[in-house]
Amino acid sequence: MQKKALITGITGQDGSYLAELLLQEGYEVIGMVRRSSTLNFERIAHIQDELTLVAGDLLDEVSLIGILREHRPVEVYNLAAQSFVQTSWSQPVLTGETTALGVTRLLDAVRIADPEIRFYQASTSEMFGKVHEVPQSETTPFYPRSPYGVAKVYGHWITINYRESYGLHASSGILFNHESPRRGFEFVTRKVTHGVARIANGLADKIYLGNLDAKRDWGYAEDYVRAMWLMLQQDQPDDYVIATGETHSVRELCELAFAHVGLDYKEHVAIDERFLRPAEVDLLVGDPSKAAEVLGWRRKVEFGELVAMMVDADMELVRSGLA
Repeated sequence: MQKKALITGITGQDGSYLAELLLQEGYEVIGMVRRSSTLNFERIAHIQDELTLVAGDLLDEVSLIGILREHRPVEVYNLAAQSFVQTSWSQPVLTGETTALGVTRLLDAVRIADPEIRFYQASTSEMFGKVHEVPQSETTPFYPRSPYGVAKVYGHWITINYRESYGLHASSGILFNHESPRRGFEFVTRKVTHGVARIANGLADKIYLGNLDAKRDWGYAEDYVRAMWLMLQQDQPDDYVIATGETHSVRELCELAFAHVGLDYKEHVAIDERFLRPAEVDLLVGDPSKAAEVLGWRRKVEFGELVAMMVDADMELVRSGLA
């Protein structure tokens, strides 16, 4: 019998790549979407005919229980959240409702509808925040530096709590930054690569950024969703850091992206204080050795390849007049 999986946040970057992977693995894929006037199916348009899309909301536990009872998935991947760090400063309560309490509602729905469901929670390196050690592993203490990071710590610990209290097969992936041509325009990597494409095509002259010296551990989203799936194939649930183990600055990102189209970033990048965070996260770099050892997971795409891939995709987008 065909396995069924439910993905919340299916219209996002990770949701779209995960849906592709699960379809390739022979799953029937159910995607939960909110009823909203601004639904964006762009990332899943090419596979939409192969998906079952259902209306539900992490703010409404009854809708979650209804979906689980009707569709009977064997795996649930919770990727839905208010996932933009900058927005969490202006919408801290909404961020808490979706990114923290939303996890509780979904876990509770699993407990009520079918406690045999295997559950994946999208945790994040932003939970480490003001880091206590470098690199960060599964045992590194959390010190979140944004309302988003705080909400994600709650989501992470409630997942562990339900695992230990109710025996759920519930795992968390502590994913470090992962990017792709499907990344939202508000994220710094996409802001840079799309800006490069516009500048290279004579549509702009500058891009405005915040802290160029902030360092991140950046990987490719398609590699990272494979790790999510691998976690739910294990006999025992657990938590895993998914990262490259390398760190790169925003400055290096700019340098590589502009050089890819033969430009010097120094001539086109300006600092705008509006983009500086109230509390900055300085050095995030993950230790993925547990994921390598237990899951057999390794990233396939290097940082330079990723930047080039994103610039090329945005060059095509700009030339086609789509963005």
